[in-house]
Amino acid sequence: MVVEGKAEVSTVSESPEEEPVIEEVNMQYGLYMFLFFVIYYISWIGPSFIFMAYFMMVFREYFLDAPTFIAIFTELNPLLALLLMPLIIIVCYLVHLLFIGIATKIIWAITEKISPSKNGIIPRNIKSKAADYYHIRSFILKYGKNVFVKGFVPWLSNWFFNFVKASKIGKGTTIEESLLNDKFITVGENCYIGFNSSLASHVVEGIFGNISYFEVKLKDNVTFAAMNQIGPGSEVCDNSFLLPLASGQKHIMIGKQGEKKRFGYYFGLPLRKIFKRKLKDYIGLDPEDLERNENLEECIAKKSEKKSKRKEKNVKNIEEEVGKEEEENSDIEAEGQRKEGPIDINSLTKEDLAIDFTTSSAISRINIKFLAVYVPILWLSGLMVAIFWYEYTRYFGPSTILFLPIALFLMIYIFILGVLFFSKMLLILVNLLHKPREGIFLAEIGDKNYEFWMMRTVLKKIALWFLRNSPLPWMDVLAFRWFGIRMDFSSHLNDAWCDAEFVDFGRNVLIGQGATVMSSMVVGKYLIIKRVIFEDYALVGGQTTIAPGTIMRHDSLIGALSTTTYNQVLAPNWIYFGIPGIKLKKNKYAQIRRDIITKRSVDDETKIEMITEVNIDDDKKKLVKTEESEGKRVNS
Repeated sequence: MVVEGKAEVSTVSESPEEEPVIEEVNMQYGLYMFLFFVIYYISWIGPSFIFMAYFMMVFREYFLDAPTFIAIFTELNPLLALLLMPLIIIVCYLVHLLFIGIATKIIWAITEKISPSKNGIIPRNIKSKAADYYHIRSFILKYGKNVFVKGFVPWLSNWFFNFVKASKIGKGTTIEESLLNDKFITVGENCYIGFNSSLASHVVEGIFGNISYFEVKLKDNVTFAAMNQIGPGSEVCDNSFLLPLASGQKHIMIGKQGEKKRFGYYFGLPLRKIFKRKLKDYIGLDPEDLERNENLEECIAKKSEKKSKRKEKNVKNIEEEVGKEEEENSDIEAEGQRKEGPIDINSLTKEDLAIDFTTSSAISRINIKFLAVYVPILWLSGLMVAIFWYEYTRYFGPSTILFLPIALFLMIYIFILGVLFFSKMLLILVNLLHKPREGIFLAEIGDKNYEFWMMRTVLKKIALWFLRNSPLPWMDVLAFRWFGIRMDFSSHLNDAWCDAEFVDFGRNVLIGQGATVMSSMVVGKYLIIKRVIFEDYALVGGQTTIAPGTIMRHDSLIGALSTTTYNQVLAPNWIYFGIPGIKLKKNKYAQIRRDIITKRSVDDETKIEMITEVNIDDDKKKLVKTEESEGKRVNS
């Protein structure tokens, strides 16, 4: 069934007496950890042999056992042993990356043979082979992706994804650091995918809804400026340029097929084509100049210079007058607030709470005395690692090399758990001096609530940073639980940023990649601290921002690239979307037809309704609403 036009997708009428089948999502942690350790061990065993062989046979004999200190620099062998050590370390690191790719590729190929990746809807409320292996592939790719993207040679990440065959990335393409862009994407040649842009081949639509899993395709010479996002099944044609923040939904078609010489520029949320007049005003050039790419910098400079000269005359006098008034008013206001004491929340206006937005992840006026607490934490944690390494290498033998990858893993987490433990001890002391509390406070040095909030944030941040950059970054849930957040292991923060206090998670809560959960924020001259609550089965889309005081009721969902407002309550079983998030429709993904998708053309503004496959085991297809199942039900 294919219907062209501009009408929205029509769904099958729902039967109120029928309840959807719901099975708990099986995350198979034991299998995930086993596969991780296979990849981790294989990736380090080769470098371990290389390093230890060089260390024991060359470095120790010629450098460490040199007869005198002067001999190190006057004799050839000790000097070469010293100079070659950095080269050996670099070689070991590159061999480590190579073996990560080899191990991941082998496991990836095995999973693809058992249950191949293919376009379609994967029901999340019914256990199936497709869902299990989708999750397995996502997990085994995570370690390699983090090592390459966050490592010393991030440009090799293209090689990794191509080698594993998780994605296809063409020559000359640059993909900047992002939390996505890892699997089931095809990118052409000479493309640029800017910082934090997302080619999302998968979208989770409710804890018991769907996983929309469709390949994302980009042709040649495509540019994503920064913070762009397109959803599963989207296609971008040659010579398409997305301005910053331009983003679209699922199954969008950008540009026209077969027109390689045609240039298209797109902006906005949702994504739309930019008009020639707006393009000229936005960039300062005619479209013809853009295509020829001539005199770009010169034209922009001339236009900027003309604008600045016109503004200078009007602004200069105004700035002088306003500056004097602001200085007088700020002095009077600050003095008045100190005398008033506690802040009356009801007296605050929208203007008070809508300027100079800052989150606790970027405290600008942090005092150096807070950073001094890191010294004892890092020293004591490092001491624990040094004791372990001394005991491990005291009796050297073949087993020392054989178990070196495991020893490295243990040293990493001994250090991290040490940081976590000593941070908690200091945090207990800080909380005894000043108990954390919710409210609205003055964001200025001298206010106890503000200063102790900064101290708590600094203490928690160091442990969270180490965990998120460790071989198992999802273990940051341990830190959140240790710091007092109510959260069990059924809930997940997928590469998301979250405040480490005043946040409560129910069961099976899913926070999407790149999302931000804030229980505190600085707005203008005020610090706002308010508890955030996620009830059971709540879901937050990727790159979405949750504001302090937000309450997400059970089975509520807020889509990607959305925000909540201060103290917003999201109704149960509803889907929200937008900036700020507004009610969109009822959350009934487990009850609607799952074999229908709508492809949208951004250029022509047309929609095509299509039938797609539902990726589920054959014996369970009768549990999912499709055209076939509906027909059988009617006939019976």
